[in-house]
Amino acid sequence: QVTLVESGGGLVEPGGSLRLSCAASRVGSPILDMGWYRQAPGKERELVGTSTDLSDSVKGRFTISRDNAKNTVYLQMNSLKPDDTGVYYCYVNIFRSGDFWGQGTQVTVSS
Repeated sequence: QVTLVESGGGLVEPGGSLRLSCAASRVGSPILDMGWYRQAPGKERELVGTSTDLSDSVKGRFTISRDNAKNTVYLQMNSLKPDDTGVYYCYVNIFRSGDFWGQGTQVTVSS
């Protein structure tokens, strides 16, 4: 069974930075894509970005990168705003297996 382990969430002041990591294990087949979603309180889950594109709300502030040798995806978040608060979930899309999700990590942007 594919397992995704996330780390790096926490509390940060507005304007600050955080880096999230997500490592996939027991993958078994080629990874087609990795990326991140987030869910703010009372809102639906929304796409933050994939390894090739970012949502307009985070462009210029967030960066997604991958280490293919480690099956790991990173989310570098700069210039954080209170609206970025939420639970961040990584996902991996695996050839002929579909999507798998991490357990989520809380990001809180507050002074």
